[in-house]
Amino acid sequence: MIRLRDISLPPEHNPHQLQFEAARMLKVSNSKIRKLTIVRRSVDARKKPNVRIIYTVDVAVEGSEKKILKASGCKQAALAPASFYKPPKPMEPPRQRPVVVGFGPAGMFAALILAQAGWKPLVLERGEDAQSRKEKVDAFFQTGALDIRSNVQFGEGGAGTFSDGKLNTGVNNPRIRWVLEQFVKAGAHEDILYDAKPHVGTDVLVEVVQNIRHRIIQLGGEVRFNTQVTGIRMEGASLTGLVVGDGEVIPCDKAVLAIGHSARDTFQMLEQAHVPMEPKPFAMGVRIEHKQSAIDLAQYGGENPALPPADYKLAEHLEDRTVYTFCMCPGGYVVAAASEEGGVVTNGMSNAAREGENANAALLVSLNPQDFPYEGALGGMRWQRQIEEAAYRLSGSYRAPAQKVGDFLAGIPSAGAGAVNPTYRPGVVWGDLRQCLPEVITRAIAQALPKLDKKLKGFSDPEAVMTAPETRSSSPVRILRDETRQSSIRGLYPAGEGAGYAGGIMSAAIDGIMTAERILGVDYGRKAD
Repeated sequence: MIRLRDISLPPEHNPHQLQFEAARMLKVSNSKIRKLTIVRRSVDARKKPNVRIIYTVDVAVEGSEKKILKASGCKQAALAPASFYKPPKPMEPPRQRPVVVGFGPAGMFAALILAQAGWKPLVLERGEDAQSRKEKVDAFFQTGALDIRSNVQFGEGGAGTFSDGKLNTGVNNPRIRWVLEQFVKAGAHEDILYDAKPHVGTDVLVEVVQNIRHRIIQLGGEVRFNTQVTGIRMEGASLTGLVVGDGEVIPCDKAVLAIGHSARDTFQMLEQAHVPMEPKPFAMGVRIEHKQSAIDLAQYGGENPALPPADYKLAEHLEDRTVYTFCMCPGGYVVAAASEEGGVVTNGMSNAAREGENANAALLVSLNPQDFPYEGALGGMRWQRQIEEAAYRLSGSYRAPAQKVGDFLAGIPSAGAGAVNPTYRPGVVWGDLRQCLPEVITRAIAQALPKLDKKLKGFSDPEAVMTAPETRSSSPVRILRDETRQSSIRGLYPAGEGAGYAGGIMSAAIDGIMTAERILGVDYGRKAD
C-alpha cells in the first residue's frame, strides 16, 4: 500500500474526486488504483472562509509500488506503515477466573481482551444494562427523579455513554486503531476509523456497548448488573475475594478495579481497607453554551451545510492555574449527571447527528491538592460533593444554577435567558454562580473569559449561558499501582479514569487493555506501550 497525505479538497467534493486526486498525485491512471482506504480526515479552517477537507489515504495500485513512488516524485507519498498490534491469542485459563469491577471503557475492554484470550472474566457492574439505564436517565431528565443506582455516571458503558462518545485522545498508542475497529464491529459508523475527531454519539453508544457485552458473553465471559463491590478479602497482602452488596464473597486472586470517577462509596471502602491512594490534580467549573450557528461562523467564517458542526478547544494559562475547555459537544445538550441524592452535577452530550441548536463545553479551572479545603486522599472528592450540594440548595431540586456570561462578568444575578436558551434538563434556576462555586474557580473564569474571546470570537458573548457545576471532569483520586499495574494488595489492578490513569473513553480503554495484557502475562515491550 502507498500512503498519500495532505490531499486537500473542498467541502462539497464528490466522493470520486478523492481517488482521481490520488491517481493524479501518483501519475497513474484512475483504473490502476485497485483500492483506496481513508486513513484520516480533518477540517482545515485556517484560511476561512476557504475551508478545506484534508485527507490521508492508503491506496493499492497495479504494478510495483516502489517504482510508482519513484516515478511520481510525489513528496506526499510513501509506503504505508504496517499496524502491528494484535490482541493476545487464546491461552490456558487459570483456576480462578479474573474479575473486572466496573463496565465502563476500561473495564469493558479489559474484559474483552481477557475473554478473547479464553479466560472467561466475570464483570461486576453496580448499575443497570444500557437500555434500562437509558430509561432511568430519560426519566430523570424529564421529572428530576434520580435513581442513585442507574444514572449518567453508573451503568453499562460508564459515564462516557452519556457524553457524546468522543474517541479522540492525546495518547499515541498502537492499540487505538484496534479499539476503534471494535466500536465499528459493534455498530458505530466506520468514519470513526479516520475522522481526526471521531465521535459515536450517545444515541448510538447505547447500542454499541450492549453489542460489546454480547461479544464478551459469547466468548465465555459473564456480566452481572446491579452488583456493587462493597468489600475486599485478603490473606496477608494478597487478594482472595470481593464482597458484593448482598454479602456474597466472590473468590478471586486477580481483579481489575475499573470503578469510574464517581464511585465515591467505593473510594471510601478502599480507604477503610487501607488500599493506598492519593489526591490528584483535577478540574472543576461550568458548562458554557452558545448557539451552534455562532460557533460555525467563528470557526468557518460562514455557513456551509457540507461541513460538520464546528467545534473548538481553548486554553488560557493564568498566573497560577489554567482555564480550558473540555468535552466540547457540537449540536449537543447539557445534561444532569448527578449520582448522589442532594447534589447537582452537569455534563455534556451529543447524539450522532449533532443536530442540536446549541454547542456546549466544559469550561474548567485546573486545581491542585494544595487548593483542596479537605485533607487526605479523598479531599478532592469531598470538595466536589460540597459544591454539588451547594448548587442543590439554591433550588431545592436537581435544577441547575445558570447565569448569562454578561451578567457573570458584571457581577449581577441573571433573571432569565436571552438569545441562548439553556438545554439542561430538568431545568435551571437563574441567579449568581458565585453562590455555589468557590472563589478560586469564579475568579479564574472571570479572568479567562475575555482572553478566550480573543481566541474564539464570541466566546464571551454576554448572551452565552453558563450552567453549574461541572465537577466530574476527571477523578480527584489516584489508586496507586506499581510497574506491574498492581496495588500493594497483590492481584488488585487499578485501571482507567476512576483509578487516575486515563482521561477519556479512548485512554481508559487502552489502559484497560494494557492491564488485561499484564494479567495475561503478555509483554509487548516499549514499542506497544
